[in-house]
Amino acid sequence: MALRVVVTGAAGQIAYSLLYSIAKGDVFGINQEVELVLLDIPPMMSVLDGVVMELQDCALPLVKKTVATADPNEAFKACDAVIMVGAMPRKEGMERKDLLKANAKIFEGQGKALNDFAKKTVKVLVVGNPANTNCVLTLRSAPSIPAANFTCLTRLDLNRAQAQVASRLGRPCESVRNLIIWGNHSSTQFPDAAHGNVVGADGSVTSVYDAVKDDAWLTGEFVKTVQTRGSAVIKARKLSSAMSAAKAIGDHMRDWWFGTKEVYI
Repeated sequence: MALRVVVTGAAGQIAYSLLYSIAKGDVFGINQEVELVLLDIPPMMSVLDGVVMELQDCALPLVKKTVATADPNEAFKACDAVIMVGAMPRKEGMERKDLLKANAKIFEGQGKALNDFAKKTVKVLVVGNPANTNCVLTLRSAPSIPAANFTCLTRLDLNRAQAQVASRLGRPCESVRNLIIWGNHSSTQFPDAAHGNVVGADGSVTSVYDAVKDDAWLTGEFVKTVQTRGSAVIKARKLSSAMSAAKAIGDHMRDWWFGTKEVYI
């Protein structure tokens, strides 16, 4: 049976990178059929029509149906997984409290729709920033769904940390494991390598600190680089992270869906 997967903010650049990964089986499995539900605001529906056409033109065998809608009630009906990418961006001159107020209206409304129409087993991943706050607003508006079914994205920060350590050691990214990101997806987060380890070419396992042999780097430049990576991308690209954010969303949902065995995320 096909999984009903909802992506909000589906006309945006992150979703544009994410939807193909979901559709070809990178997230829910290479044999798992999906029904894609693309949710966005009414002014974006013409853009969303173009996204639907592109998904159709990919001719992907796992996609059984694609629905585009501006109605959360329709989108969340009997859904199995929801990836909440859409959020109000912070505009010039906007104070943080104004951003929080605008997003509260969005996520409380979508939370109520989840409560009324989604499966009680639905897994909800909140991406739109401030993700932690928006996640709490959503789950509080959906009391009939277990709180454990709601998570928010810090996997992008984890992937950034993993890549920095791997680059420092000249090792593949997948050889670096069990790093931790403490705090929000913001410049106040703390990437923590204290519990991390590195798998060597011979299969031996060494702590990150013993492998790097540079405590000053791990507590200084490494931390700052991960904390400010998003700003660095914007400065270089003139746009916020999209490809890496989409990859992190897929990683997060896949590992939540299937589990990670001996590795913790």
